[in-house]
Amino acid sequence: MTAAADRAKRGFASDNAATVHPEVMAAIAEANVGHTYGYGHDRLTEALAERFREHFGEATRAYPVWGGTAANVLCLRATCRPWEGVICTDTAHLNVDECGAPEAIAGVKLLAVEAEEGKLAPAAAERMISRVGDEHAVQARVVTISQATELGTVYGIEEVRALAELAHGHGLLLHVDGARLANAAAALGTKLREVTTAVGVDMLSFGGTKNGLLGAEAVVFLTPGLGEGFEYLRKQSLQLASKMRFLSAQLDALLTDDLWLRSAAQANAMAARLAERVGSLPEVTIARPVQANAVFARLPRQTITELQQQYDFHVWDEATDEVRWMCAWDTTEKDVDEFANALERALADSAA
Repeated sequence: MTAAADRAKRGFASDNAATVHPEVMAAIAEANVGHTYGYGHDRLTEALAERFREHFGEATRAYPVWGGTAANVLCLRATCRPWEGVICTDTAHLNVDECGAPEAIAGVKLLAVEAEEGKLAPAAAERMISRVGDEHAVQARVVTISQATELGTVYGIEEVRALAELAHGHGLLLHVDGARLANAAAALGTKLREVTTAVGVDMLSFGGTKNGLLGAEAVVFLTPGLGEGFEYLRKQSLQLASKMRFLSAQLDALLTDDLWLRSAAQANAMAARLAERVGSLPEVTIARPVQANAVFARLPRQTITELQQQYDFHVWDEATDEVRWMCAWDTTEKDVDEFANALERALADSAA
């Protein structure tokens, strides 16, 4: 494949593979004029603080960082002592896809429980809150959920509220890994604060990279008193950007004029279209509810192999031939229809 063809290639491997939104690029270009102080002491970062308060509430404190894993780990570092643990699902990104960073960097133990369709049930979480006060046992401190989940499902508002009430009732905190929070809020038809601050979420890893940014996330504290001294912790953890204005410009663009919602809604709509197009094809089974921007499906292994010669996507479970197709802000109807047609041809080839 030529370099030009590779650049033009479309795929369904990840929303990380998508392009940067033009409005975000424009914001970066606008920030790239003149000189200013570094390390967040600039007008863009100061304005971003107010932008986050507009979306999440007056008590909100937000700190831009480079990556999603860093945002998650820093939330835990800021709130957990070394003998404390974090309750999560067995499929959580923290548990599966962060290379042991919560344990190695935050120094906390993950208390993973099985979950149906990626969602943590209050009863399952409560079972992990045990041996309280026993110096021989790890003490639960944080309940964390992914919204949307790694399996593409979305917690309803009352489901989040129930987990917050459970956590707070035991003196714990509720953290949300919000790498795809925008997709969840778009699916629910809510504002960002309605599915976080208003239902008792204490802290949040706010995702931007998967929703059209070049590379910017944020650690967001919603409950007053949390994250004291975080400025020092961010620096110590290698996440204090010297030219922070370029991170802040991206996040500000995302939170302006509902860009977060427009982009997430497009990704969600394309996932729904994809599931509708391929769900009735022979030997294709939609494996999980399609609620955000992910489609999980099972299909013949030979078909998977043939289709991957044309498109990038991940095999989620090799044992069951389950694949994951991710849609992004820049996925188009044409992308979906061409992929569905390619899948139909691959199925016909397999059957021949």
